[in-house]
Amino acid sequence: MHVTTFSGRMNAENEEGAKKSENVDARAIVLGHLQDSYHWHITSLGESELSISLPVILYSGESGWHIFSSSNLFPEGKAYQGFTIATQGEYEGKIVEVDKAGNITRPFDISITKTVLGLLINSSVLLIIVLSTAFWYRKKTASSKAPKGFVGFMELFIVWVEDDVIKACIGKGYEKYSPYLLIAFFFIFVNNLMGLIPIFPAGSNVTGNIAVTLVLAVCTFLAVNIWGSKDYWKEILWPEVPVWLKCPVPFMPLIEIFGIFTKPFALMIRLFANILAGHSVILALTSIIFVTVSMGPMVNGAMTFVSFIFTLFMNLVELLVAFIQAYVFTMLSAVFIGLSRIEGKEEHAK
Repeated sequence: MHVTTFSGRMNAENEEGAKKSENVDARAIVLGHLQDSYHWHITSLGESELSISLPVILYSGESGWHIFSSSNLFPEGKAYQGFTIATQGEYEGKIVEVDKAGNITRPFDISITKTVLGLLINSSVLLIIVLSTAFWYRKKTASSKAPKGFVGFMELFIVWVEDDVIKACIGKGYEKYSPYLLIAFFFIFVNNLMGLIPIFPAGSNVTGNIAVTLVLAVCTFLAVNIWGSKDYWKEILWPEVPVWLKCPVPFMPLIEIFGIFTKPFALMIRLFANILAGHSVILALTSIIFVTVSMGPMVNGAMTFVSFIFTLFMNLVELLVAFIQAYVFTMLSAVFIGLSRIEGKEEHAK
């Protein structure tokens, strides 16, 4: 009698576990972290959700400006002042406006989203690091002892980036570009590290957002092409190749002009794709724990151990990737800037 009762209880628990695992949407978990959001989910307490509601700032062509809390739009699909978060279609996950006729339009949206807030927090951390290091040097003279601790580490780091990356790749006149390249390196590095910490106020996928990497790539594009030397533009518009390759049909100039845009595009995609892929793999490995609940305690226990080991390994790899991607972006930007400062044969001889 007791065996039957115990067996029935186990079957009931297995059925309940299977139902829970069926409700776990691994795809939604992964995409929910990678995509931008109008609120910042922190954790779940039972059936309730602990999250931070962010300010929504919209401009509608019909009703003007609207500023309100994103809590008015959750759960998704809830309407407020004629606005709602689209759950499907072209504007899925974005705020849309629905008029009386049922037409859906996209308002001008400058809301403070999760990525924006994460960017502000990470930039504040970077600002504190830089200013605390600079503040130490304001009180010291050339005869003062070398700094120790955190300031000493930052000095070592900055000198390494300055001498072995920026100066080595650009050469003469590198000082002009050092501020931007140093900012780019530490900005990417800090955002990459903060993205690996799963606890608020960290955890936002900032450098895995293509809009952020696009702005960084545009900055490099401007630094390369605005301050490029006349010999750099000569090599692009009239390269030293047989005349038939550039006149009457400008094959080589067109290829060179195309290359002007492919270089920053490669910078943008490389950083975005590597960070996005790393976050996706870690979240997918973590989701294995919840997906295998319906397979029984033995399988779930074994897969939980496997998931933990692989997730720990991937986090260690991502720490290395966080540094490598900051280094590669800075180095390639410095290389492109260095190539834009080429000198003619006469000037080089002098």
